[in-house]
Amino acid sequence: MNKPSDEKDFVAAPSPTEQVVEKAPEKPPRARVEDAVDPDAETAPESMGAKLERKRDYLEGFLAKKPENVAPGEPGGDLHEAVISALKEIYDPEIPVNIYDLGLIYGVEITEEKDALVTMTLTTPHCPVAESMPGEVELRAASVPGVRDAEVSLVWDPPWGPDKMTDEARLELGML
Repeated sequence: MNKPSDEKDFVAAPSPTEQVVEKAPEKPPRARVEDAVDPDAETAPESMGAKLERKRDYLEGFLAKKPENVAPGEPGGDLHEAVISALKEIYDPEIPVNIYDLGLIYGVEITEEKDALVTMTLTTPHCPVAESMPGEVELRAASVPGVRDAEVSLVWDPPWGPDKMTDEARLELGML
């Protein structure tokens, strides 16, 4: 089969002295924020302040939601939360943080007889309030309406450390 002289079976590379100029492809247009279209949006776009307020409302509602069908003495129950609230009113005399956020309260249990059992520690065994603090915790827990009696167990194991503090306590003390 004879091919015409202008048809070639190959494509030759340009010689090193030959200058090849090809037209560069066009760049696609840049995306712009105002070009974005939200199909669910109403005619007027929502302002950033409105979006932030909506998110804040959702978060506050989520955090305020209480567990359903929880017995009063169970964690999350009304009586359990009331005892914790009472303990949050007791402040360490040397540190301006309540003993619950300080991490001194290891556990709060409410028995079926509505007795409050509080397990706690102190920052050190030689704490100046070692004699009075457990008594104050017992009185405060027993004063919660609905609690029949309160008992405090003072433990040293595990020992207290700054890692037991809540983020709020760390922020208050400038540790965050």
